[in-house]
Amino acid sequence: MKLKKGYVHIYTGDGKGKTTAAIGLALRAVGAGMKVFIAQFLKGKASSEFIPLAKLSDSITFAQYGRDCLIKNKPTEEDKDLALRGLKEASEAVVSGKYDLVILDEVIVAVLFDLLSLDDLLDLIKKKPDHVELVFTGRKAHSKLIEAADLVTEMKEIKHYYTQGVLARAGIED
Repeated sequence: MKLKKGYVHIYTGDGKGKTTAAIGLALRAVGAGMKVFIAQFLKGKASSEFIPLAKLSDSITFAQYGRDCLIKNKPTEEDKDLALRGLKEASEAVVSGKYDLVILDEVIVAVLFDLLSLDDLLDLIKKKPDHVELVFTGRKAHSKLIEAADLVTEMKEIKHYYTQGVLARAGIED
């Protein structure tokens, strides 16, 4: 199913739920017969969303462009190479005509870490065919990115149990 008009979404903010919202949108799109491409930046470790996404591989293409650890200090050349490969493959997916929805998860953080440039994302928005829905997620979205988007949702943390020492739990945060 091709959309008549696809829009640009940004899910940003310091609260939990940006990736979850994007994956929820992907599931809704698949339910409507759409094809989805998800590029996950900065993450290379398998988490619980892999299991159902793998079962939907005829409708969802899912790829990770990160190492199996969080970037704690200065990003490495490997981090940059992975991010650039992810941007290249996600850009190809956007213009391919094969996908209706393309999600670049944590790509905004890849810009914050200087793995990609803000101009890379703005250029991708300009290249987007009319029927493609495009989603960027990550904390601290740049004002120019917000201006270029059609829909911006900010996840605001009010309260979270991790401040009490609760680690990521399988099926909820991991």
